[in-house]
Amino acid sequence: MKVAITSTGNSQESKLDQRFGRCAFFVIYDTETKSTEFIPNPNKDSQEGAGPASVQLVASRNVQKIISGEFGIKIKSLLDSLKIQMIIMKEPEKKITEIIDILNN
Repeated sequence: MKVAITSTGNSQESKLDQRFGRCAFFVIYDTETKSTEFIPNPNKDSQEGAGPASVQLVASRNVQKIISGEFGIKIKSLLDSLKIQMIIMKEPEKKITEIIDILNN
């Protein structure tokens, strides 16, 4: 299963980004192959529409879950329609490696 994690940077030592649509990077983690891909978020500086555009970006990677600090109001119904689960993690100090460890256990 593929999981998208919002990240403040492009390494596993980066922290969870609390913003979904305007996060710095998306980490696409595959729980089966244990592969990790860092994708710069082209929507992070968008004036508007960053959330829906970010949903399209991660949906194109066939993710089933997204882990972030928070999601905008417009995003929930969009993710529900795509059958992508939202996981809210209110831990801004949590590193990407720690989140991956949680996913593996």
